Amino acid sequence: MPVGVLTLEIFIPDAHSLKEKRQVLRSLKDRLRGQFNVAVAELDHQDLWQRSLVGVVTISNDHRHLEESLQNVAEESARVLGKDLVGQQIEVL
Repeated sequence: MPVGVLTLEIFIPDAHSLKEKRQVLRSLKDRLRGQFNVAVAELDHQDLWQRSLVGVVTISNDHRHLEESLQNVAEESARVLGKDLVGQQIEVL
């Protein structure tokens, strides 16, 4: 059974504390979980104010469905984050 993983590299220039960064990430995570039914977690840079690496994971029995779902998540993330989204990568394991 394939597992899809989307990683999002985020730079938040307006965050001047970890609290502000967490507010931005919490909003993004809640939106993605609610809209796409995916698991979302911060993977790296937890102690840095303006950087984050976020992982989004979903599972399906259809490889094509996984890629389409994660592409939709990536597009929504880009729409929400705008220029703050520095990079993204989709992998199917």
